[in-house]
Amino acid sequence: MDQVILRHVTKRFTTKTLGDIVAVDDFNLSVHEGECFSFLGPSGCGKSTTLRMIAGFEDLSEGEIELCGRPVSIKEKNLYVPPEERGLGMVFQSFAVWPHMNVFDNVAFPLQIQKVNKTEIAQRVKEAMKHTSLTGLEEVFPSDLSGGQQQRIALARAIVTQPKVMLLDEPLSNLDPKLRETMRFEIKELQRKFNFTIIFVTHDQSEAMAISDRMMVCDMGKIMQIDTPENLYNRPNSRFVHSFLGESTFLNVVLQDGKVYAEGDVEHPLDLEIPGDADRRMVVATRPNSIDLAGPDGEGYPTKIKKRIFLTDRTEYLVPIGSQTLKIQVPHRISFAEGDACKVRFVSPMWYPAEDEAAEKERQRRQLV
Repeated sequence: MDQVILRHVTKRFTTKTLGDIVAVDDFNLSVHEGECFSFLGPSGCGKSTTLRMIAGFEDLSEGEIELCGRPVSIKEKNLYVPPEERGLGMVFQSFAVWPHMNVFDNVAFPLQIQKVNKTEIAQRVKEAMKHTSLTGLEEVFPSDLSGGQQQRIALARAIVTQPKVMLLDEPLSNLDPKLRETMRFEIKELQRKFNFTIIFVTHDQSEAMAISDRMMVCDMGKIMQIDTPENLYNRPNSRFVHSFLGESTFLNVVLQDGKVYAEGDVEHPLDLEIPGDADRRMVVATRPNSIDLAGPDGEGYPTKIKKRIFLTDRTEYLVPIGSQTLKIQVPHRISFAEGDACKVRFVSPMWYPAEDEAAEKERQRRQLV
């Protein structure tokens, strides 16, 4: 069953400095029951605005939203169900705990608003605190707790209402890296125990890939690709998705006389098979750890090591190809010194059109909204 459905959802803003902005442009997606579905993209891409429309904090400009089989927003019919009646659990970037309430009262607050009887409140709060490692802190005030403990209060307060859908808007971004890693696994464990559906908004690719069953990558208010983390990483459908997920190496190339040349070098062709729909100028994309680096007697494009960088789990080399510099990552057992001659060969690269400068300017403009 699909628990969250968006049909042709669009949101427009008008700003004094930037004029009209289509923050969300015709979003169509379905989130399955029990799924962890992440919205991923840079600032200004529309992910948080979409979450706010699902929550009911923003109205739609067009389209409709359905939650757990019930329409909650239909712009054409002027239907709008307020946030408190949508049955959602929500956790935000800021911990959003009440500083004048102790931990118990913070967690119990939504149940008190719903006028649940005191006996049931005590039982449900006790259960929520147990599953968020807060047992024994009932009388403590948030100011005496760490950031991780305060975020656990927010999680406990969200799950105490027993929601079918949980909305998480960058809930870990204010935590230190080690605690973020711990908390992302705790969130998945809570999902397993309580069987709720998660919509998780983040700009952190590693966070999204670690927690998600599927992800939506969006850019400039448009959905770029929806798929599993593995498929998005291994088969990105655009240069933007390729660059946003993991490290990427891009090489501008020119097609001439049936051969591929790196921009800035028309003497040494690259050993690449040209796709049928290629333009004269293209971009060859790959991951830095998916490029073969061999000695001068090996196969590939002849060049030399410009810079060597030793990292904990790999060695990184910078090599010139034409007028560009390519980053290559290899295991420590493959060792070169700066200035050594070498050969570079691309393994299963992807091809994209040349970079759209207008798109990059628009992307930067949206980050100001």
